[in-house]
Amino acid sequence: MHKSILHLDLDTFFVSVERLLHSELQNKPVLVGGLGDRGVVAACSYETRKFGVHSGMSMKVARRLCPQAVVIKGNAGTYSKYSRLVTEIIKSEVPLFEKASVDEFYADLTGMDKFFGIQKFAGELRHKIIEESGLPISFGLSQNKVVSKIATDEAKPNNQKIVNFGEEKSFLAPLSVRKIPLVGKKTYQNLLHLGVRNIRTIQEMPVELLERVLGKNGRTIWLRANGIDHSPIIPFHERKSISMERTFNKDTIDVKRLQASIQAMAESLAYQLRNGGKLTSVVNVKIRYSDYKTYSKQSTIPHTSADHILVAKALELFQKLYQRRVLIRLIGVRFSGLADGHYQIDLFDDSEKMLNLYQSLDKIKNKYGERSIYKASTMHAHSIARMSNPFNGEPPVLLAHRKR
Repeated sequence: MHKSILHLDLDTFFVSVERLLHSELQNKPVLVGGLGDRGVVAACSYETRKFGVHSGMSMKVARRLCPQAVVIKGNAGTYSKYSRLVTEIIKSEVPLFEKASVDEFYADLTGMDKFFGIQKFAGELRHKIIEESGLPISFGLSQNKVVSKIATDEAKPNNQKIVNFGEEKSFLAPLSVRKIPLVGKKTYQNLLHLGVRNIRTIQEMPVELLERVLGKNGRTIWLRANGIDHSPIIPFHERKSISMERTFNKDTIDVKRLQASIQAMAESLAYQLRNGGKLTSVVNVKIRYSDYKTYSKQSTIPHTSADHILVAKALELFQKLYQRRVLIRLIGVRFSGLADGHYQIDLFDDSEKMLNLYQSLDKIKNKYGERSIYKASTMHAHSIARMSNPFNGEPPVLLAHRKR
């Protein structure tokens, strides 16, 4: 019995979430990512593509190419929330699935045709995700992960593509070799030098030739070009850490600014802990200096999700860590040793007033967004460059991943 592997990918995920929350962005060119000169495009709407804009591009270049685009900094906490929503829908419907990224999933539907029509089931799952999340999503269905992923890419935007068993080679043949996962810019240039532009040419080549030119990756690329892939589904599991980092537009030695950034990140992470029903027991602070030397220090604490405990510990670690007194390029905060649970009162340190304050602040953030309220001391520090909230298995939300 051949396998049936479904690949699901939320279309221009960050942009789609912003449009869901702000209907005035519909049909407009939209860029999501870092706003400074060092910022990159995390996601771009299809309207920007005709100007040559793509994910991973410098935001400075993207704005020059498409000056009429609406530029949004984005909020990883919000994107993680919708990612979790989609994850839960998939989790409730399929027996085995893998979360490849914050917006990308694989599911093994092998054998389900004994009970359901697999194609019908996949279509119904897609429509359920669209209805319950409000987000567009595409899928590819074939006998393996690689062909399904390429099929999804061909299905976009907001559609589906099924490659029946035995039709893999004919489906792949006319496509560009750039469609093959593992073929980056350098490999593509090497293939062009061989006169290889589409996958059909690779299918007709002896595998030994590709190995001589591309090394050990040559065989893998040849197999994928021929629709052969045995990559397993890696079962979904919860991650055990949550982190944020900030890369400054200009390296700095301003201690007050650095401390405010540490505080802002710790507060944001603490809120996401509470929102995700988690507690942390390990606090880690990282510093990267202008010479790219990186140092970190961590401390184990009783499980908590309280701002005043976590912020104080993060600042304490920063003070111990920041000894060189030279320019800093990047700082980060990470909470690990996560466990399920909700913050409870510490009879010696806390007060009912403090707990009520946390609850009130979280209600405001839940209703109006995480950045709707924060301490005045961190007002200028809420420009987080990269952050992740991987409670439900999603890898860090990197503002530089390529999405079609």
